[in-house]
Amino acid sequence: MYRIRLHGRGGQGMKTASRILGTAFFIEGFEVQDAQRYGAERRGAPIFAYVRAGREPINERGVINNPDLVVVADDTLVPIPAAGVMQGITEGTVLLIDSAIAPEEWQQRLNAPGPVIILPASQRRDASEAAYLGTECAGATAGLIDIISRSALEEAIRQELSLMSLKVVEENLKFALAAYDKMADHAGIVSEQDGMPARTYEPPNWIDVPTDDVSVSGPAIYSGATSVKVRTGLWRVMRPVIDHERCNRCTWVCGSFCPDGAINVGEDGYPQIDLDHCKGCMICVAQCPPHAIEAIAEKDAAALEREGEPA
Repeated sequence: MYRIRLHGRGGQGMKTASRILGTAFFIEGFEVQDAQRYGAERRGAPIFAYVRAGREPINERGVINNPDLVVVADDTLVPIPAAGVMQGITEGTVLLIDSAIAPEEWQQRLNAPGPVIILPASQRRDASEAAYLGTECAGATAGLIDIISRSALEEAIRQELSLMSLKVVEENLKFALAAYDKMADHAGIVSEQDGMPARTYEPPNWIDVPTDDVSVSGPAIYSGATSVKVRTGLWRVMRPVIDHERCNRCTWVCGSFCPDGAINVGEDGYPQIDLDHCKGCMICVAQCPPHAIEAIAEKDAAALEREGEPA
């Protein structure tokens, strides 16, 4: 069985990539699972998807904890523990990272037990091409596995993107097939592993979490298409906090990377975070050059506010 986990941020097409791979495997005659895992849907937040493909019925369920291949569409996710990129990686796991950093440096940084391969598209991609990242990752993955043919990959893309215009489909095909061809030197590096025997399975120690009443958990949406009134910051569990003593006031960095435009510039030149609409994706924390932005838990921020301290 092949076990593949794809990591990215909301809006980078990891859900689409998993569906394309699942369909391509199915066309090649495999039994398939493909699914996605994310919390509140928001652009920029870490998400992951996973694909299982086997020649026999698949009895495994749930998140893949022992992947044969991990695909990383955004290399800023690698050092974030909550993203879980390195979870379950062994010497048999291949890491495919879309990055401008050399694989040798990633190998050293991560002390990765298995091979690291770079998808070189990011070295040349401009902003207009970022929309094709998901299909590029799907194409590169298919190339590494060397079980999915180019024709099966093309058919899967056409099926999964059938609601889009012909021009969009052709552009996605161009990037996906190019990524497929770039992996020719590594074709077959991802091998099929044995399945998990059912007799030795041990259920996890589940923790039952009670649900809130809708009066507490319901979204605060007052009318359609009123993003200013919808306090999307209510989803946030981690809050970015700016240390003005370390801040260089290079607001074009954090302000440009914020996917929701929730960082503004104050009269003093320092960045200001609109906490009503900051969703807590922590991209600003990862991108801040002087590391002047740190993440604290919302419960800790609330405690500081109750004590009259700034948070």
